[in-house]
Order: sequence, then C-alpha cells, then structure tokens
Amino acid sequence: MEKMEEQFAHLHIVKRSSEPKDPTYLLGIDTSETTQAGKGTVVAVLCSNGSIRVYDKETLSVLREFSGHPGLLTGVRFAHSCDIVYSPSTDGSVKCWDARSASEKPVQLFKGYPSNVFISLDVNCKDHVICAGTEKVDDDALLVFWDARMNAQDRSTRDPLGAYSETHSDDVTQVRFHPRDPNLVVSGSTDGLVNVFDISVDNEEDALLATCNSISSVSSVGWSGRDYKQIYCMTHDEGFCWWDLNHLDTDEPITRLNIQDVRETVDLNGGQLDYLIGGLYHEKMDKLFVIGGTNTGRIHLMSCAPSGLTHMTSLQGGHAATVRSFCWNTLDDSLLTGGEDAQLLLWRPGALEKTCTKRDGMKMTSSVHQRVRIHSNSPHKRRKKQ
Repeated sequence: MEKMEEQFAHLHIVKRSSEPKDPTYLLGIDTSETTQAGKGTVVAVLCSNGSIRVYDKETLSVLREFSGHPGLLTGVRFAHSCDIVYSPSTDGSVKCWDARSASEKPVQLFKGYPSNVFISLDVNCKDHVICAGTEKVDDDALLVFWDARMNAQDRSTRDPLGAYSETHSDDVTQVRFHPRDPNLVVSGSTDGLVNVFDISVDNEEDALLATCNSISSVSSVGWSGRDYKQIYCMTHDEGFCWWDLNHLDTDEPITRLNIQDVRETVDLNGGQLDYLIGGLYHEKMDKLFVIGGTNTGRIHLMSCAPSGLTHMTSLQGGHAATVRSFCWNTLDDSLLTGGEDAQLLLWRPGALEKTCTKRDGMKMTSSVHQRVRIHSNSPHKRRKKQ
C-alpha cells in the first residue's frame, strides 16, 4: 500500500489535451490494450454531447471523433485484442468503431429489441460476447447479449443472442465482465441491486449466482480481490459497498464493507470529498482503492479494508472542475483523467509538464445527466445473501 501511495503522490502532469472546438464534459475513458509497431496507444473518451473522441495517448491530440447519430453514444469500451471500440447508443443499438481508421462509420452494428435505450456496456475477456444494459422502458430493464466475433468479410447488422429481463426493475447503469472468466458478468442498477451471472447457464433464473442490495441507486460496479472473487459498487449518493463471493456457499457474511455516504466517514485531514469517481483494483498489490474528488478538481486516493476507507494521498493543480472519469495503467503507472473542464490529462510519476496552465471549469449543462434516485431497501425475491 505504501508503494501505491508513493506512486500516486509522485504523479505529475505530462500532457494536457488541447482546447477542443466544442468543449464537453469528459464522462468516460478507456485505453487500447494493444500496441502496434510505430503506433502509439489510443484513448477513447465519451463526451457529454454523445460522441466519442479518439486521442493519441502520448500527445493527447484528437485523432478522430465518432458520432452516434441519430442516437447519443452513452459508453466506451475497447476490445481486448484489437483497437475496436464498442459504444452503446440511445437509438437502441451498439456501434462498433475502428479506432485507427479514418472512417467515421461504424464497422459493425448490433441491433437491440424495439424501444431499447442502451446506457451501459462491456465485452468479455475473450472478445466473444457483448452485454449492454438498458434504461427502463415501460416495465422492462434488460441485459442484452450479442455474439461479438466477426471476420473481415462480416459487416452485417447483428441481432441479439438473447436478454435477461427478470432480475433488474430499473435502469441498468453499468455491466462489467469478469477480467478472466468470460462467462461471469456483474450488473448494477438504479433499483439498488448488484447481480452476478454465469451466462454459460441456459436460463436467467439459474444464471443468477448472487444478488447484493446496495440500498441505493448504483452508479458503477467492478471486480476485485485475488482471482477476482469480490465485487464492489459505488452509488449515486456517494455510497460504497464491497462483497466477497467466496462466501456464497458458506455461513460467513459476504459483505466486507457497506458505507451509505463516504463523505461522512473518510478523514481527509481537513480536506473535502464531494463525490466518488470509481474503483481501482491493483492486481500486483492485491489491493482495492477508491478514487474520489472535489468540485474544484482535486483528486483523492483511498484504500479499502473491511474496517473502512482510508485516505492515502491527493492530486491537485490539474483540473479546475469535477473529475468525471479516470483510467489507470498498471504497466507504466500512468493515469488519465477527464472532467467537466473539458480537459484530458496524462499523469506519470516524476514527470513535469512544460506548460501547466489550469483551465476554468465550463459553465454548461451536460446532455448526459446522471440518474439519481434512491430506492427502497426491501430484499430481492431471488438469492440474496448479505
């Protein structure tokens, strides 16, 4: 933990993105896992105008921008084995883009069911299956699945393999496949539930391995722990929950930590915490961290233990407004952050930016609003173990 604190504390801004023509909030970041000879890593960023910008990671220059017209793009996720970017869309489709191609048209289109509005997405570790979560429409909140495998001649529109419709009762805000097991996926919803599924099982009821109740509206979910047998979530009212799936078949409780409002419990040595950004599991250290921040752009790193969250260190001097997204690279210990000041920043240990000018926050309204609703704490009718 001391090593992580030292790495984070020594981060300095290496590069700052240039001012875009149309400033937008930067809501999500993902980086390519592939490296081609003579070509740098590319970064895909979800913008609040419903588009995706692709940047060169080293220069933070914009390479291209993809539009989801007629819908708005609501997420961004790279494939693991190539520079393909998947984006859920409000028009009821998932669009697949080639991040290194100059073409502004998707290379593949995955169609949903009628009235679907997709707001979350992930692709499994083998790049075989895509899962997207929908807004609630009428009484339906779905997890929809597609076969993602394609060859160079396959440019057709894909129909779904199927969907889960019984386990969430409201917007599915995030889905995350297991980092190593292609059949495991966790989903979070504004209904307060975090569900774990084994998609190799034929029907939805039997596929549901666990249901955990956050007692609030879930904003993000993730995997952690040795062999990734733990899950965690953040809520829209800045709560944090952490569960251990190793105890599903034992008498031990699976809840490791449940904090209804982190802002009221974490000691920042006189500092302030306004919101949570997300979680970071450091595999080499076998340690889970939580990233939070302030409305003035300061970033806080907190470590997780069953006893609670502990503030470790903070970054400042980079952003001038709320930080909405981050992406940590464990290979080179670099950090990418994006915020409501329209800035994308690259941080590395020990390096210094030649020109470091902090920009003012933008006074604008995001076209992609957060869904903040608090739900009842009634137990779910299925397999719930707290």
